[in-house]
Amino acid sequence: MALGHRNQEQQASFWIAAEELPRSEGHVFYRKLNQLLREAGFDEFVESLCEPYYHDTMGRPGIPPGVYFRMLLVGYFEGLGSQRGIAWRCADSLSLREFLGVPLSEDTSDHSSLTRTRDRLPLSVHTAVFQFVLRVADEKGLLKGKTVGVDATTLEADAAMKSIVRRDTGEDWQEYVRRLMQEAGQIEPGDEPTAEEIARFDRSRKDKKVSNQEWQSQTDPDSRITKMKDGRTHLAYKAEHVVDLDTELILAAEIYHANAADVDTIGPSLSQAQDNLIQAESDAEIEEAVADKGYSGNETLAELEFTEGLRTYIVEPNHAHRRNWKDKPEEQRQAVTNNRRRVRGKRGRTLQRQRSEKVERSFAHVCETGGSRRTWLHGIEKVKKRYLMSAMARNLGLVLRHLFGIGTARSLQGESGLADDLYFALLNALTVMERLLIPTNRNHQQKPAAYQPFALAA
Repeated sequence: MALGHRNQEQQASFWIAAEELPRSEGHVFYRKLNQLLREAGFDEFVESLCEPYYHDTMGRPGIPPGVYFRMLLVGYFEGLGSQRGIAWRCADSLSLREFLGVPLSEDTSDHSSLTRTRDRLPLSVHTAVFQFVLRVADEKGLLKGKTVGVDATTLEADAAMKSIVRRDTGEDWQEYVRRLMQEAGQIEPGDEPTAEEIARFDRSRKDKKVSNQEWQSQTDPDSRITKMKDGRTHLAYKAEHVVDLDTELILAAEIYHANAADVDTIGPSLSQAQDNLIQAESDAEIEEAVADKGYSGNETLAELEFTEGLRTYIVEPNHAHRRNWKDKPEEQRQAVTNNRRRVRGKRGRTLQRQRSEKVERSFAHVCETGGSRRTWLHGIEKVKKRYLMSAMARNLGLVLRHLFGIGTARSLQGESGLADDLYFALLNALTVMERLLIPTNRNHQQKPAAYQPFALAA
């Protein structure tokens, strides 16, 4: 074989026959995903759903809705959080082009087209698509919906703490500290301290607090100052999941301001989950709600039990003194007592273990491997659209795992690694068996009989 040389300069061909274009065998996962979407009538559904938001004749054709939502699925399955990364990955991969239905003779949609399409389609359209996937899961027998777990996490916003300004005066941080220096007599009016002097004075101040009531971000006003899971203080959003504990399907994925209390958001999240089940034409009905002690509250427990008709399994925080119910409504005392009795029971402990396992797993899939821990969008409505599609992709992965045994495009790498481990384990076992079966002659007078070793199929 002769040595091949790479051409330093390549001249583009003037004309290429269609049969000479490179083709891909496609990725088995994306082929199965397209098969599932095609059988469910996904493209026809989203096109009819998005048709009222486009003009009949004016303007050039935009991204087909089926391609737009598929590109968002690619973002989850490939672990890409930004739209630029999604657009580049789809343009670079032959298998993803086949998944999107874009031939090599055409360009894939860029990130600006994704932005225009997302801004054109309202949140209600994205919610309807999420509910469509729940309907598919229900048809495949995966949707139970009786017992749900609720938990929340924080999403890092696309805004820095350096961009915050005062709500009352509009001052940024340096202007605010400079004014404090003048009030403390450190500088005279009109003086311009250096950045080092401002930082030194800021470090010496006591009782430094940054509250959302006094500060906001100019870049993303909907984001809120909060403490992240890793202990950093950052501008963020709050993501809350309602997960079916029987099947791990996400029934609702809501986005709130990061400073919203858990006791204030659990009710709307459970209501949205029940609405999603109704719109998915499912017979499932939420009857039990499991959550940690952050969701424990007298009014919350009473509302969930007596207004929503739910059995709650919400861990109660430790109290230093015995509860006093003299000035509290009777229904609150009864709701807290009933919840305490259920949590301390055997079923309550089992449900708490399932909640901590399955709800946290949904956050790991959507936020960590799905690329949604940091949002690259500004505005809570845009963040809701993008995050809801990631939760929808996670539900599709569960359906595919149930039907075909693979839930993500990267799961096949794990399968191949497991196959290699089994192969080498079997090879080592056969080697040991070979040594045990070959007869040995201590006197070396007679050679062992010819023995054929075990053969493994390639």
